[in-house]
Amino acid sequence: MAKILIIEDDKFLRELIARKLTKEGYEIVEAIDGEEGFKKVKEEMPDLILLDLILPGIDGFGVLEKIKDEPKTSLIPVLILSNLGQKDEIEKGLKLGAVDFLVKAHFTPEEIVEKIKTILK
Repeated sequence: MAKILIIEDDKFLRELIARKLTKEGYEIVEAIDGEEGFKKVKEEMPDLILLDLILPGIDGFGVLEKIKDEPKTSLIPVLILSNLGQKDEIEKGLKLGAVDFLVKAHFTPEEIVEKIKTILK
């Protein structure tokens, strides 16, 4: 069973996605800010990280850089899920090593789950 870390400060969205993924049989770990998120990446070594960009403390770009700089965590796929959707933000996220970038407003929770399944195959 794959373990997914959700780093998302929006409680409603985090819980909604966590419920959907739990139903699909995934083990879920949650973090509400960048610092806690990076700590849990190292502690939990998840199979995939769902990362918001606008976070209290260290933002998602900062978390992504730390994940990719750390040899132990650098190969964990990171899927960015954000309300930011400008071309330069998407390019920055992908350049920093995210496997994909989903704009929250454009995807349903079901589509997010499908995307995660595809990445974890």
